[in-house]
Amino acid sequence: MHKHNFTIIIEKDPDGTLIASVPNLKGCHTQAKTLPILMSRIKEAIELCLEVGKENLSSSKFVGLQEIEVSI
Repeated sequence: MHKHNFTIIIEKDPDGTLIASVPNLKGCHTQAKTLPILMSRIKEAIELCLEVGKENLSSSKFVGLQEIEVSI
């Protein structure tokens, strides 16, 4: 069994729901109302995505996040 580390992006929608996505696994995401539940669900989602097929595994490396302001 191999261990893998994944970068997770967590956002909050206008209703307060937390949404987690894994950039290196296409289509791998979940949501929850609390962070502990979200972390449990995203771990399960990652495991399921890996079971479906490693062809979805991206080799890109996370660099960072940056916020930018745009006037419209």
